[in-house]
Amino acid sequence: MVRGRRAAQGATPPAAPVPPPPHPSGAVAPSIPAEFVPKHVAVVMDGNGRWANARGLPRTAGHEAGEAALLDVVAGAIEVGVTHVSAYAFSTENWKRSPEEVRFLMGFSRDVLRRQRDTMSSWGVRVRWAGRRPRLWRSVIKELETAEEMTAENTVCTLTMCINYGGRAEIADAAKAIAHEVAAGRLDPDKITEKTVARFLDEPELPDVDLFLRSSGEQRISNFMIWQSAYAELVFLPEPWPEVDRRSLWRAVEEYASRDRRYGGAVDLAAQEAAAEAVEEAAADAEAVVESR
Repeated sequence: MVRGRRAAQGATPPAAPVPPPPHPSGAVAPSIPAEFVPKHVAVVMDGNGRWANARGLPRTAGHEAGEAALLDVVAGAIEVGVTHVSAYAFSTENWKRSPEEVRFLMGFSRDVLRRQRDTMSSWGVRVRWAGRRPRLWRSVIKELETAEEMTAENTVCTLTMCINYGGRAEIADAAKAIAHEVAAGRLDPDKITEKTVARFLDEPELPDVDLFLRSSGEQRISNFMIWQSAYAELVFLPEPWPEVDRRSLWRAVEEYASRDRRYGGAVDLAAQEAAAEAVEEAAADAEAVVESR
């Protein structure tokens, strides 16, 4: 990995996870066969500022309202069977925002982790972090590492908080680390494959993104998990992030389940029908042989 992490030493085994509380509306997760449920959902939490401005509120009020949305989406992910959620909390481009908003987002990210880590842990959520250390507040890094340590043994769902993260930055950092390995003679450049690159990403254990979800009607990926999302299904929600909840996630999962994922392959219907007819004819011939005996 590009950056080191403090290992969880002597961690107390986690208590049995408790299910998240039901949605206030009484809505329950749709019944979808496990093979059609995405394992990894990447979430762009967009529209906080626009939601606040439409109500005559400061942009920071939108970010504050988005905290409950994230918690509810994680609850919904657990209920429907999603095992990984990655949330785009602060991008490498967000440093371009006003100093006041940047300061708020740094402090808010730190405080959200502090407020919600116990709840997340009780649900069996493992918290991870993807992103760059430089420029990130030390207090934010401390809370990220504390959350990682205290939830390290949880297995129900993994929430990756992407803070000071950018997809291109992640790939550039991976390329730099691979170059160092080649220069040191520990890696043969002729043997570098896609799997090699994936091993040097921020969170190499993350599975590829199956469902890429973005709120507020914007239809672009904005430099989020561009390597991991190569074959992701894209779903764009019209509502701004503060109005998103687990029901929004469930609708997106149902949309995902209805799509035909071919990974670059194709189905020849004529050949498929011919093969099916051949199987039926072979079965009929076998049955006729048995009856003639």
